[in-house]
Amino acid sequence: MSHRQPDRTEIAARLAAAVGRINRRARTDSASLGYGLVSALATIQTEGPLRPGDLSRIEVVTKPTMTRILTELEQRGFIEREADPTDGRAFMVSATPAGIAAVERARSDRTGIVAGLIADLPAEDVDAIAAALGALERIGQGERTQEAPTSGS
Repeated sequence: MSHRQPDRTEIAARLAAAVGRINRRARTDSASLGYGLVSALATIQTEGPLRPGDLSRIEVVTKPTMTRILTELEQRGFIEREADPTDGRAFMVSATPAGIAAVERARSDRTGIVAGLIADLPAEDVDAIAAALGALERIGQGERTQEAPTSGS
């Protein structure tokens, strides 16, 4: 009995579809922050103060998109600008206490929604999800893992 290698293209398609559906289901009401705002704000909270260009690279969005995100976060009082100590023409952004509270609220809301989505799953499904979390987190952080070299090369 031969063990067939999984089709990575099929796995990728199914993973992308599932993650997209889970994200849509995990969104809270329209008055709350969208995923892009929460993600940027969380990165500013953990990595900041940051230059906007560095933030757009970390978040993998274009500079114009990041400018729109930062404008909205600033209007809501969730971030503040400060002069870049190494470049007087540039600025850095950092999270305000209100911004930190907004990230915590959004995380809590999403966690509660996802907890509800998995609440009725059989234990085997929850175990399978738990076993995949490390790999999913590495993908989300952009890490590349080395595969074992094949013999005979």
